[in-house]
Amino acid sequence: MHYQKVDLCGINTAKLPVLRESEKTELLRRVRAGDAAAREEMICGNLRLVLSVVQKFAGRGENPDDLFQVGCIGLMKAIDNFDPSLGLRFSTYGQPMIAGEIRRFLRDNNAMRVSRSLRDTAFRAMQAKEALQKRLGREPYLREIAEEVGLPLRAVSLALESVVEPVSLFEPLYSDGGDAVFLMDQVRETAGGEDSWISDIQFRDSVSHLSERERKIMALRYLSGKTQMEVASEIGISQAQVSRLEKNALRRIKSEM
Repeated sequence: MHYQKVDLCGINTAKLPVLRESEKTELLRRVRAGDAAAREEMICGNLRLVLSVVQKFAGRGENPDDLFQVGCIGLMKAIDNFDPSLGLRFSTYGQPMIAGEIRRFLRDNNAMRVSRSLRDTAFRAMQAKEALQKRLGREPYLREIAEEVGLPLRAVSLALESVVEPVSLFEPLYSDGGDAVFLMDQVRETAGGEDSWISDIQFRDSVSHLSERERKIMALRYLSGKTQMEVASEIGISQAQVSRLEKNALRRIKSEM
């Protein structure tokens, strides 16, 4: 496999090493035992992962060298905090850590500033969230974060919202079997309107040739205005399956139209 040369921070990324999963596992074992050389090798062997995350932030007017360096900080944090007992691939754990570090950098350098007190509250809430996540082994609820920091739920919610970096509706949240689930898939449609009865008629006509499951998914999504997560919970399948079935149904409807 040939990689295109990209120069970042004086590094020719085409010549970066690529580690096999077995090599990563062994290096991480040595890192946990305090092996500094293994940590350095693990960092160098995952710089391509940093590059792939940095490319997702292209077009924001930031210097890619700066983003790459910040991404490397996220990589190092991921290496130092990775727990093999979680059963995750390192890239699955490291990618959001790298992206989070870059988002924090972009947020801190954003022209839109929020008050110091609000930022302090958000920082405390994020620290509490990380601590709860480790303790509970899952994503904590907002009320649990508020209880942890001893502040009202609304105050914590506003603080966290104030430091969130805006994202595109077409930004992929995750991928399952090659089918990306986008942010817009999680947005609830608003039902109603003077043309809703016309839409219902057109909808029923257009989905008449679909399978029963596909018709139910399309009805819940486009007539009831439910999110993919809500549809998945209602019919008892995964969100990725809902996404796949919905896209297949839309493709068939478009081809017949």
